[in-house]
Amino acid sequence: MQKLGLVGLGRNNLLLDIEKISNEKAFLIGVVTGGLSPEVVEEHLDELELLTETAGAETVGRFTQRVNRISPKYFIGKGKAEQIVNQAKMLDVNLIVFDDELSPTQVRNFLRLAESIKVIDRTALILDIFTQHARTREAKTQVELARLEYMLPRLTRMWTHLERQMGGIGTRAGAGETQIEIDRRLVRGRISKLQREMKGIEKERETQSRRREQKFRISLVGYTNAGKSTLLNVLTGADVYIKDQLFATLDTTVRSLTLDRKCKVLISDSVGFIRKLPHSLVASFRSTLKEAVDSDLLLLVVDASSRQLDEQLETVKEVLTSIGTRGKETVVVANKIDLLTPAELRGLKDRFPHAVFISAQNHLRLDTLLERMKKSLESSYQTAEVTFSASLGKEIASVYERVEVLEQDYQSDGVHLKIRGNSSVIEQIVAQSEDGEA
Repeated sequence: MQKLGLVGLGRNNLLLDIEKISNEKAFLIGVVTGGLSPEVVEEHLDELELLTETAGAETVGRFTQRVNRISPKYFIGKGKAEQIVNQAKMLDVNLIVFDDELSPTQVRNFLRLAESIKVIDRTALILDIFTQHARTREAKTQVELARLEYMLPRLTRMWTHLERQMGGIGTRAGAGETQIEIDRRLVRGRISKLQREMKGIEKERETQSRRREQKFRISLVGYTNAGKSTLLNVLTGADVYIKDQLFATLDTTVRSLTLDRKCKVLISDSVGFIRKLPHSLVASFRSTLKEAVDSDLLLLVVDASSRQLDEQLETVKEVLTSIGTRGKETVVVANKIDLLTPAELRGLKDRFPHAVFISAQNHLRLDTLLERMKKSLESSYQTAEVTFSASLGKEIASVYERVEVLEQDYQSDGVHLKIRGNSSVIEQIVAQSEDGEA
């Protein structure tokens, strides 16, 4: 885990002090609300434990509680809050992690009860993991932006020690409050700077995306730790970092894949999704996720052996819809079938008749997946004849960049081109031409 604090409060600079803390002991809190069953909440806590381990802490206890109404002060009520804190102290933990997102007020109230024990929610935990795993400039910018947006409404709790030290008449708007306002202004300034940087990164991605338009593009998407990076490595021989933990990959990796002698495609792998993925992270990683939006085919990779397969599949579909992939051709790829019994595999095939079942780790049935990709490629390409005025040199050059030009003929009425490529790109070029005919 990492402890975040504000330092370097200068005129134009805000630094985030990141202090490594090893061997933290964590106490996990799950709340049974609405239609959730205790069994489902326990499964959610299993995932939270994996997240906690990924962040570098050790889980030493759990606490679940059913509530009919969320408490605005403590999320679960003051009595249960005190019970949680007392149990955490008995277990000698220094970290309490809620599986649900807490409001700034709820965190502040819990901290007053917990004293020296840190209290965070699932969002803070995920942000911590993303901070640790960010390697490239783009990933670091995206994560810092999300983290600062999460931190901004929670800055007040960082200066409660000044309220306790000063207090009394004449100090109600004293140094503590002044420092909070300074920090808020600095954080807002840093957020604005990062947002400008992200716009620049997005422009770079748009340029890269335009260069790739003439290629058929496939994106691996799915729940974190479903095996996307392993699949990319097996298919392309890429050397993508793989580790059996959540969010091992944050950056988008694009590689070329030869389906046969005539068919070459681009295939990409990016950050995985997870239940209750923080909205700020989805927003910050929009430029990274745009690779999926611009792809011709989505391979939705799922862990066939997961007990939460249906919920994970629904989570991924919700995130994909939120970033604008509605209507995109999608093939479900059920990975890790080597972990299933024959009966379990038959049951999954009955439930997902159009899915492709593989084991990337053991190279099982990958030929079926490659055939499915080729079928999609062949159905998405088309040939068209278009004519451009000879004076439109820039537009003609753009055609060569975006699709394959099969024939070129200069005539008195213009430049006649016979082109082949992705249907959506062909349609755009035809619309720009003078008298294109598909």
